Amino acid sequence: MKETTQNPYAVITGASQGLGKAFAFALAKRQQNLILISLPNQHLEKLAQELQRTFQIDVAFFEADFSSDTNLTKLTQELNDRFEINILINNAGTGGTKKIDDVSLAYLNTIIQVNVKATTVFTHQLLANLKRQSQSYILNVSSIAAFSPVGYKTVYPASKAFIHSFSLGLSEELKDSSVSVSVINPGAMKTNPEITARIEKQGFIGKLTLLEPAKVAEYSLKKMFKKQTLILINPVSWLLSILLPTWIKVPMMTKIVKREA
Repeated sequence: MKETTQNPYAVITGASQGLGKAFAFALAKRQQNLILISLPNQHLEKLAQELQRTFQIDVAFFEADFSSDTNLTKLTQELNDRFEINILINNAGTGGTKKIDDVSLAYLNTIIQVNVKATTVFTHQLLANLKRQSQSYILNVSSIAAFSPVGYKTVYPASKAFIHSFSLGLSEELKDSSVSVSVINPGAMKTNPEITARIEKQGFIGKLTLLEPAKVAEYSLKKMFKKQTLILINPVSWLLSILLPTWIKVPMMTKIVKREA
């Protein structure tokens, strides 16, 4: 029989900064044990020690590169062997603003691997563990970009559209189980100075839509615990992206985003 811990843990991918870090603090305040996952050399151990010391919870951390299926399955197997898991937050993601003929195949593969494959693999591999709990939650981080194709990003919005669709389908499939599935579609966030500066190059609209990670995390968790499937972070942006016809919004968004390139 596998030896597992008794108290459940929340798994957060992309936990070292931005929204992932905000989720970690928001859950720690709720006395939730944590498993933090991020790329190597992101000061994850320091964050884990700070959370454990401040909130008197147990915090485990794993440094992992999601660029290969082997890394994903090896990590999820270890998590299943060692921990009981009641929350999975698939937050890890990557993207950029570049002309598609200027990027390498490796660049495109990384976006697909991290945004699409990692979310799918983590969900699939940890689902049996989540189902063992009396109540558990999956929260997937999509993007407002899921609702509109955008030039100079191309693969990124497509990957987030997958996450949105995957989450809604999974929520319906698991509605009679102990696992609740939610998805959020935030806009740009003040993750770090580089991203903030890049978004601000978009002009007034870019600055207007920038979000604070801590506020997004807290709002998302409140809705997740209420078992709300589609969590709207910025309803005005969402409504515009839904109502505007494609022939208007795609050229408009591409023109705005092109300023980043």
